[in-house]
Amino acid sequence: MILFLHNRYRVSGGEERVVEDQTWLVREHLGEEAQVLERDSAAVGRRAAALGLLRGGLDPQDVAKAVRLTGARVVHAHNLHPTLGWRALAAAQAAGARTVLQLHNYRLICAVGTCVNPAGEDCTRCHGRRTLPGVRLNCRGSRAEALTYAAGLSLQQHRLIDHADTIVVPSHAARTRLTTLGAPRRVTEATVLGHVIRDFAEPPEPHAPAELRAGEAAPAAVPPRAIVASRLAREKGVDLAIEACARAGVPLTVCGDGPLGDELRAQAAALGADVTFTGRVGADELARLRAGATVAVVPSRAQETFGLAALEALAAGLPVIATRVGALADLDGDVTLVPRDDAEVLAQALRNAPPPDPARAIAAARRRAAPEVIAPRLAELYA
Repeated sequence: MILFLHNRYRVSGGEERVVEDQTWLVREHLGEEAQVLERDSAAVGRRAAALGLLRGGLDPQDVAKAVRLTGARVVHAHNLHPTLGWRALAAAQAAGARTVLQLHNYRLICAVGTCVNPAGEDCTRCHGRRTLPGVRLNCRGSRAEALTYAAGLSLQQHRLIDHADTIVVPSHAARTRLTTLGAPRRVTEATVLGHVIRDFAEPPEPHAPAELRAGEAAPAAVPPRAIVASRLAREKGVDLAIEACARAGVPLTVCGDGPLGDELRAQAAALGADVTFTGRVGADELARLRAGATVAVVPSRAQETFGLAALEALAAGLPVIATRVGALADLDGDVTLVPRDDAEVLAQALRNAPPPDPARAIAAARRRAAPEVIAPRLAELYA
């Protein structure tokens, strides 16, 4: 029995998907029971959240009770701030479970978890337990919240690590950045475990090109159409995709929501760009929208820890253009990489985007993130 712990974010993102997919992987590919114990930041008042962050969690007895009731042998923890904290891991250990801590981002040290400051710049000013730069830069958008995070992260950092039997990161790039940030030594030796992708498009059957009759025109190329699937936040660089698509004359579909929604819509209108905003969509609708695109764009400014959006687009059979940052750079050879924050180079890449080769894209995604690739690694981790 594997018990997953996760404190959901105020705005859902990729981490929630990873928890769902790992739960599915344990049940369907490891043949073991799995349950999820969740808390939700959207349902917690700011005062309680601050208290949890400073104390290292609220109500740890709930975790101990869940371990005893389920007979969990492993507690696999994802985001623990602000309501679960290190006390949740300590309670799990006291109840007889081993603990796995999976670090999806840089929140062990960085208050916003992305190493992107309010100006949109890559930032490593916070280092180890020295988290006051986040207060000076007001990275949380509120001085009180920034101060609470700075104090809470500094106080709880080593306790969190000390109560994890195993530490996991999603990529070598994430581990390298955490080392740069002065994470405790055990983090710099963490196990690398990539995320799993459940669904892969079926590659089309290969067929010989049709012969043209005399005087018959060759079929017209499919006009390019780009898609971005992302949270609408500064570090995700969706504004760069809008500007690049406007320069290249390529229609763009943006799937997702977030704090920059209104600003991005205003930008698209000011540029006269052909941009469709769908808001957050379900998996089936996203698959349909990807099927109508010819290229996926992942224009992140942040040092991405995995690049799930890029791999999911490959799994859908799309070519991908991504910025050369973090774990996205590790996809070199399978995606087209462009410099960070350069709309003109991104526009040029869109103009020169290769025609879709679904079989190649799907094979690349399978090689990196198929269930049959990730499941044995997860089983070894739990063993």
